[in-house]
Amino acid sequence: MNAFDPSGNDAQPLLKHPRRPRYSGTHPKSYRQKYKEHNIEAYPDLEAHLCAKGKTPASTHIPVLTEDVLACLRPRPGEVVVDCTVGYGGHALEFIERIGPTGKLIALDVDGTELEHTRQRLIKVNTPVSFYRSNFAGIGNVLNREKLDGYDIIFADIGVSSMQIDNPDRGLSYKYKGPLNMRMDDRLKRTAADLLNTLSEEEMAKAFWELADEPAYQEIAHQVVIQRAVQAITHTSQLVQVILDAKGIDQKAWRQQRRTEKVSSLHPAARAFQALRILVNDELGCLRELLRVAPYCLRPGGRIGIISFHSGEDRIVKQSFRDGVRNGIYQSATEDAVVPKTKEINSNPRSASAKFRWAVN
Repeated sequence: MNAFDPSGNDAQPLLKHPRRPRYSGTHPKSYRQKYKEHNIEAYPDLEAHLCAKGKTPASTHIPVLTEDVLACLRPRPGEVVVDCTVGYGGHALEFIERIGPTGKLIALDVDGTELEHTRQRLIKVNTPVSFYRSNFAGIGNVLNREKLDGYDIIFADIGVSSMQIDNPDRGLSYKYKGPLNMRMDDRLKRTAADLLNTLSEEEMAKAFWELADEPAYQEIAHQVVIQRAVQAITHTSQLVQVILDAKGIDQKAWRQQRRTEKVSSLHPAARAFQALRILVNDELGCLRELLRVAPYCLRPGGRIGIISFHSGEDRIVKQSFRDGVRNGIYQSATEDAVVPKTKEINSNPRSASAKFRWAVN
C-alpha cells in the first residue's frame, strides 16, 4: 500500500527509503555495517566518542602532526601549496585556512575513490583547489599543467590512510579478512596476491628484509613457496596463517599472552604486510623521484615537508635533505625528525610511528 500525504492536497505517493540490511547484535562489526561512521559529519557526537577511545571512524582519517607541520612549513596568504597525498583532506583544510582565497591548493592522490570523496568535502571552500589523480612523483608534470613557476610548499604524508587500512576490500591489513589487493591505485596491474604467487623465494626474502626489517624474512619466504605449491595465496587470512606457521606461532596463544602480559608488540604479520604493500605500490621508488624533482619545483624560499611511517622511508628523506643542504640545493633542513607527543599518540594510536622532516629551498 502506498503512503499518502495527510494534507487534503492532491495526494501523491511518498517514496519509501529502502531499509538497510540488518546485522546481528546491537553494534555493527564489519566495515560495511558502520553506516553512521561512513556519514560521520551527520553524527559529530559519534566521532568525538570514537576519537576519545583512540579509534578512527570508518571512512575518515585523522591527520598526524598537524600543529608541527603548520609551524615548520608556515603557510601564508596567497601561497601555492601542493598536497601530494591529499587523502581525506585533513592537512589540506588546514593549509586552505591559512593561504586563503588568494592562495591555491593543488591536491594529488592516486586513489581515485578517495580523491573524489575529498573533492566533495572541499567543494565549498573559498580557496581555489585543483585535483589530480596522480602519484606524488608527478609533481613536475602537474606544475606544468597548472602553468606555475613553482610551489611555495610541497607536502606529502606517505603513510596509508585509515580509510584504506580499514576497508577489507583493499587487503592492506592483517586484521581484516579480504582479498590480497594492497594497490593504492587500482590502475596498477599487479596485486599483492600476484607478487606472492610469482616472485622467487629469494626476491620475497629480500623484500621482507629490506622493506620492513622482518627478522624471519627467509622463513616466511620459504613458507610462502611451500603453501603456494599447494594452493594459491589470495586472501589476507591465508597470508597471516602462512606467516604464523613460518614463525611457529599459534595465533590464539599469542593473543592470550598479549592480553595477560599486557605486551604492546607488533602483530607477527605486520612487517610482512608492510613490505608487500610497499612493493606493490613501488613506494620507495616514488619517494626517491619526489625527492629528486622537488627542489626544482619550489620557488625561492619554498618549503618541503614529508611525514613518513617507517625507518626505511625516513632514512631516504633524511639523507636527501642532508645532501641537499651540503650541495647547496636547500638553504637548511631539520636535523632531527619531529615525532608525535604522548597526547597525540593516546588520542590517535596510528600516529605513533610518524616522523616529520622539512627543508627550505
